[in-house]
Amino acid sequence: MTKMKFLIGTACGAALVATSALAQDNAPENLLPPEPEKVSEPLPDMREAAPEMNAQQSVDDAFGDIRMRSGEVVQEIPSLVGEWSAADAAKLLAFIPTVEAEGLVPADYDSAALQSAIMAGESPALNEIASQIFVWLVEDLRDGRTPMDARKQWFVVDPDADTNPTHKLLENALATGQIAETLASLNPVAPDYARLKEELAKTTDAKSRKLIRANMDRWRWLGQDLGKRYLLTNVPEYQLRLTVNDRIIKNYRVVVGKPGRTATPQLAEMVEAVIYNPTWTVPQSIVKGEGLGAKVLGNPGWARANGYKATKGANGWVTVVQQPGPGNSLGLMKLDMPNEHAIFLHDTPSRHLFAQDNRALSHGCIRVQGARELAMTMSMLGNAKSKEDLPRIQEEVSEITQSGEYTRYAMERQWPVYITYFTMGVDVNGNLTKFADIYGRDAPVLAALDAPRQRDRARKTSEEAVEIIDDMQT
Repeated sequence: MTKMKFLIGTACGAALVATSALAQDNAPENLLPPEPEKVSEPLPDMREAAPEMNAQQSVDDAFGDIRMRSGEVVQEIPSLVGEWSAADAAKLLAFIPTVEAEGLVPADYDSAALQSAIMAGESPALNEIASQIFVWLVEDLRDGRTPMDARKQWFVVDPDADTNPTHKLLENALATGQIAETLASLNPVAPDYARLKEELAKTTDAKSRKLIRANMDRWRWLGQDLGKRYLLTNVPEYQLRLTVNDRIIKNYRVVVGKPGRTATPQLAEMVEAVIYNPTWTVPQSIVKGEGLGAKVLGNPGWARANGYKATKGANGWVTVVQQPGPGNSLGLMKLDMPNEHAIFLHDTPSRHLFAQDNRALSHGCIRVQGARELAMTMSMLGNAKSKEDLPRIQEEVSEITQSGEYTRYAMERQWPVYITYFTMGVDVNGNLTKFADIYGRDAPVLAALDAPRQRDRARKTSEEAVEIIDDMQT
């Protein structure tokens, strides 16, 4: 090959030399056009045709309406003050006591000030007071009364303030006169919320009422519409539900994070794919901190038996990856739901743990009993356009599983997954039940319910996202 290149190169060089010599002997004729005659007449003075150009002009003047603008876009802030008739204000006043049935505190909404403003007649003062109380009610009914700093490890961003903005609700309520109806429409529609509301109506014990109210408020922290089909894990219940049209189609026992730094955070994400035969890149807290890297490098036989492969960089950095297989710490599947916490639902080889009552045992990720069945179900529900597609998908997934090779099986229809934290709610058997507060997250919520209503609340948590390390076998 080198010789061939040399010959070709030599031939090309010879041709170039020959061409150069020929060019010297036979100079080409001049193909350029003749130069034009020189212009002797002066150019016309355009200032006479456009006298407005005589004066010195700035760039802005010269370009008229064509101006560069900064990238900053200034948006008009919508008004949160409307014009209230005495009749509409009276409807608002009558609505305030009804919020007790929703677990809120009527005293938070300044009925006395509103009553006085109504008595004084229609005025700018009535507009201000009634609008402010309406806004408070919207925020508490739609978004929850609990301030964000009392929602520990709550990383769900409630979309309701975007889909039902406060200023639009105020405008529509005043345009239609449907004050109470507009506010009542903001309540959660989940059947579990309705069950808690029924329980609150017949409970007189103060401690029990506070717990019910706290969990009713937790439903407001989520979007009002969770979707027609979704996965939902209630961490204290240790259960995962596959829900369609508010009915639990299937439930699975789960293992969740241990209390403390590896407690499972609350999230709302989308399942984008099913990973079959996953690999596991071991975090450095285990590679270095627990000595796994040294063990894998020092004992190749043990490493092979457990599926570990290690590489050591020039700087001494050791990377350990566990290969696919039945002994992989993630089992045979995981649901791919990208998030900054590195939390996902997955299989496990340690299936005996599902028999325990206390299943807060993992490093934060959620291990699912029957994960392979869940993986097959998600693959079908996420991709089948009709029943006729199901056998084909089942065959594909079976072949992938048996191959033992890492495979990402994308879902055309992505599924929402909610990781929640309810210490009282309807269990998978349909019974209203109290669950152990395994992470101690009730106390700040209960304290917030006792404290005065907090205004100007944040929509997003200021807590730092902690990347949860993947699970070792327990």
